[in-house]
Amino acid sequence: MSVPHLTPAVEAPTAAAAARTLRGRGLRLSAARRLVLSALFASGRPLSAEEIASGAGGLVPPGDLASVYRNLETLEALGVVRHMHLGHGPGRYAPAARQDELAACERCGACAVLPAETAGAVRALVRAAVGFEPRFHHFPLAGLCPGCAGGRSGLSTDEGTHHARTR
Repeated sequence: MSVPHLTPAVEAPTAAAAARTLRGRGLRLSAARRLVLSALFASGRPLSAEEIASGAGGLVPPGDLASVYRNLETLEALGVVRHMHLGHGPGRYAPAARQDELAACERCGACAVLPAETAGAVRALVRAAVGFEPRFHHFPLAGLCPGCAGGRSGLSTDEGTHHARTR
């Protein structure tokens, strides 16, 4: 099982704030590191290393995949970035300051932010049933999005799929 870094999250709400943190710790802000930070902070969703290296859908210029992985590892160890697993496929990365808890579709890979009250209610039920304190930062709550479940959630299939994929 993949284990998340237990480094406390750095409170950096922007790429510029993250860059200041890195400089304050004596680290260089190379072009590759700036590319990774820019992609993660500009994206509204967690990204894979491959997505970052390919330009994150036009958000940043393409970069070297090995450099992206090295920088993600460094940034995660420092608490600037966190990684997670959204169903099957590669790990995804997001700024560590974004402590969103996620739900992920096992079929299409879409993800959505769990409302805080929903995550709290699920945590309370699991705690009451088995004593565990669940967290949905590294491994999200998995299931089927409204589109893949056939629209059973009350949302229309198109609306639900769009909502899940844009988060």
